Amino acid sequence: MKRLIHPFLAILLTLMVPAMAHASALEDCRPQIKYGAPSNAGLLLCRLAYVLSYNTAHGTPDWVAYHLTEAEIHGNFLRTNDFRPDPELDRHHGAILADYQHSGYVPGQMVPADDMKWSARAMSESFLLSSVAPLVPGMEGGIWQTLQQNVRDWVRQRGDLYIVAGPIYDGTPKTIGANHVAVPTACYEVIFDPVRVDAIAFIIPNRTENPLDLPKFIVSVNTVEKRTGLRFLPLLNESVKVLVASIPSPFWLH
Repeated sequence: MKRLIHPFLAILLTLMVPAMAHASALEDCRPQIKYGAPSNAGLLLCRLAYVLSYNTAHGTPDWVAYHLTEAEIHGNFLRTNDFRPDPELDRHHGAILADYQHSGYVPGQMVPADDMKWSARAMSESFLLSSVAPLVPGMEGGIWQTLQQNVRDWVRQRGDLYIVAGPIYDGTPKTIGANHVAVPTACYEVIFDPVRVDAIAFIIPNRTENPLDLPKFIVSVNTVEKRTGLRFLPLLNESVKVLVASIPSPFWLH
């Protein structure tokens, strides 16, 4: 005899499936977000080295989070440069490389390939288009790259860091390609040192800037939260979080 599911139960199960998928994705990537995910919104995708929240409306991540250690930045795997669609996204939701061609923008990595030299798989997954956003070439290859190099230098000095990065959109964004991939106004990066218990954050406009001007774009974690609607380091003790989020440490750039 065929067993029927009560309509209310069917609705409840439908509502629970996305929540269960989110919980599973977070659990699988728990080491990358030890101090909490910035949000549970979006489509959570777990990779070997990072976790991201994908915004299907923008075709870009809202945030990408990863933990970087000193051992990992000394890997020997070479850049693959194999930018490609994310196989977990269907073609109606995921960006494709053709969206970027002749657009005037390049795929800007939120998880830089040079942080992923410790693993062939981690390197390859840094080129999934779900984890990038359209950036001005002079920004991506200039000040954004300089910031990412600074992060690796800080990891050498400090041992390990937790990093969250992503695009910022002010108003209705310009889009590129057939999949209408949104072009960000700026990009942010929040870097947390779990040993010294301090943080530094940046908001960098999506335009060509002099890499030497990087210190001009230092902001508090609170500023990034207000600009993005995200909440960083939510699992920190609240009194510690207030200090970390409101005062950029002066020791990062010394």
